[in-house]
Amino acid sequence: MTTITEDKRQATRNFFVTIELIAALLSGVLILTAWYIGYSGSDTASITLYLLAFAIGGFAKAKEGIEETIKNKELNVEMLMIFAAVGSAIIGYWAEGAILIFIFAISGALETYTLNKSHKEISSLIDLQPQEAWLLNEDGQATKVPTESLETGAFILIKPGESIPVDGVILEGRSSIDEAAISGESIPVTKGIGEDIYAGTVNMSGAITVEMTKPNSETLFQKIINLVMSAQSEKSPSQQFIERFEGTYVKIVLISVLVMMFLPHFVFGWDWTTTIYRAIVLLVVASPCALVAAIMPATLAAISNGAKKGILFKGGLHLEHLSSLKAIALDKTGTLTQGKPVVTDFIVREGMDRQTVLELIARIEDQSNHPLATAITTYAKSEGVELIERIDIEDVPGWGIKAFENGKEYIVGKPAFVGEEEANAFENSAASTLLDEGKTVIFMRDEEGIIALAALKDTLRQEAKRAIASLHAAGIKTILLTGDNEKTAKVIAKEAGIEAYVAECLPADKVDHLKRLMGEYKFVGMVGDGINDAPALATATTGIAMGDGTGVALETADVVLMRNDLTQIDYAVKLSRKMNRIVKQNVFFAISVIALLIAANFMQVVNLPLGVIGHEGSTILVILNGLRMLNRNV
Repeated sequence: MTTITEDKRQATRNFFVTIELIAALLSGVLILTAWYIGYSGSDTASITLYLLAFAIGGFAKAKEGIEETIKNKELNVEMLMIFAAVGSAIIGYWAEGAILIFIFAISGALETYTLNKSHKEISSLIDLQPQEAWLLNEDGQATKVPTESLETGAFILIKPGESIPVDGVILEGRSSIDEAAISGESIPVTKGIGEDIYAGTVNMSGAITVEMTKPNSETLFQKIINLVMSAQSEKSPSQQFIERFEGTYVKIVLISVLVMMFLPHFVFGWDWTTTIYRAIVLLVVASPCALVAAIMPATLAAISNGAKKGILFKGGLHLEHLSSLKAIALDKTGTLTQGKPVVTDFIVREGMDRQTVLELIARIEDQSNHPLATAITTYAKSEGVELIERIDIEDVPGWGIKAFENGKEYIVGKPAFVGEEEANAFENSAASTLLDEGKTVIFMRDEEGIIALAALKDTLRQEAKRAIASLHAAGIKTILLTGDNEKTAKVIAKEAGIEAYVAECLPADKVDHLKRLMGEYKFVGMVGDGINDAPALATATTGIAMGDGTGVALETADVVLMRNDLTQIDYAVKLSRKMNRIVKQNVFFAISVIALLIAANFMQVVNLPLGVIGHEGSTILVILNGLRMLNRNV
């Protein structure tokens, strides 16, 4: 029911986002048509179209402005824009008023779209939760029931290949659990009786019986959802400043207009016609049209520039924050590394033919869907091995595989399965050195002892070292946050050139570390690709996701690297810094022009047409300056 309700809400939000955007674009079409008709000499038809543009384009923002004014008992920028547009119409400048409405309508539609995206992130997370589970009764019979109906203490059967629906402890069975959704660890973890498992992870091999230990509202997966929601609800300092500035700006302008409507008549002896005329001109020239144009075109141009490079920004605020980054945290699996284990070493017993042994282990592993087995099979094929003949196998969940051929038994798996002492002593303790390098080691043996070992590792992306070096050159500190063990984290951090690392991080741990980093550096980025990274991506000043990451990571992140190229982070930072320089130029210029026009109006040296020319001219200039962001050279 929860998922269905959320889907309906999301569909409703999508509908209103579409309607608001269509209304804004339609008002623009009406303005162009009205201008053309008015230019041709039909004033009545032109004014009628301008009125339609006012109503269609301004309805959403006017409604929002009125509701917010009533709710907060304070006027806002939405109302100021409406007043300015109406003031323009009152003195006969329909086009200028309509253009003000159009610009504000477009910005409002984009704002609504951004808010809608945050709701979609939560919907994506909820969709990943298993909706049904196998409930065991007192007779041991399994019945499929809705997950939300389960209570603490219930016994659940989880079959191979199924997602785990609850947090619990294993009562019977042993299996490999893919915990990538929670820890980010690419290699499944073997778990048996008495060990904890988590909702949202996947049972890879054996059937297990689990006792539910936590209610659905308190599972680790639900905590991930709550963390994302909490992080998104926290307003950035920039957003809080804008909200405070908005109320102050509106009050200053409206008070100034009211004063202008009366004070000059009594103090300077202006007649009432001149006084009211100057007040209306003030309302027009003081409208924040140029200020809006000072930021949005430059931002949109920068977003377009990034898109051409395969960098997707989800809004101007996120693009702006990139320029201020002082530190950036990176996930390991799928971010710094490829996300899939590959064979790095294959050692056989002295006196045995390497190719023959490789073919044998590949034939065994070819019948398993375990990630390590797939890696070994892929490696064998790259070495020229052809897997033609099948071999009889017996899967031992959580341990490895037994194989039988020509009356001989072969065992493939971890040291405890093949014989720990022999495995550790094989080829002068080669496994110890490989483990110190952050690799996973599996063995194959026959009746005589260990035949071979295969070392596997999740390897660095080719561009990782260059990306980290470029971030350091830009003055940005790098930190590795990973669910992997201490040894693996240390090796990967050293290989990539990362300055610091934190190992064995669950999603909540990553959030805690990020908050500490934000306390120290204020502006901190996070790069990740998995479900487990979603809370950290949402918490960071700027969340950056890899393009081939999970849907939740892509939805939660503020920036997406569509080409999975870590060097794009440096380009994004440079793009952001250039954009902020242009925005500062534009804001300074726009405020200066507004101040100049206000002063000229008070001194009666500028009339309404000149005021409109100055106001709209400054808008055009800041737009053109902003469009410099389309230049590919940053």
